[in-house]
Amino acid sequence: MYKFSYDEVLDEGAPRQKESERAAIQHSIELLRRAETKGRDSIEAAEALMFLNRLWSFFIEELCKPDNVLPSDLKARIISVGLWLMREGDAIGDKRSNNFKGIIDVSQTVAEGLQ
Repeated sequence: MYKFSYDEVLDEGAPRQKESERAAIQHSIELLRRAETKGRDSIEAAEALMFLNRLWSFFIEELCKPDNVLPSDLKARIISVGLWLMREGDAIGDKRSNNFKGIIDVSQTVAEGLQ
């Protein structure tokens, strides 16, 4: 398996990379919408929250790599959004919140920014 730096991926496939990221976020949104209708105690909620957590853990890990060429201030803002999404997801999972709508809205805004 080949391993490329984030810089190489951006140089050679930025449009494809952005589309993949947007598609992953859109999938997360679909899962969250299903979970919202089924309720926070449903298997759909557990699956949606697990996917959300794994997705944003991956994004944050990529943003923290030294070879990530995005500007530091942009990386910090994206990480902040990702951490908020993960915290909100944890609050739903812990039954302290039912804020699916907030997570969906923020996720939709991020996805739109990738178009």
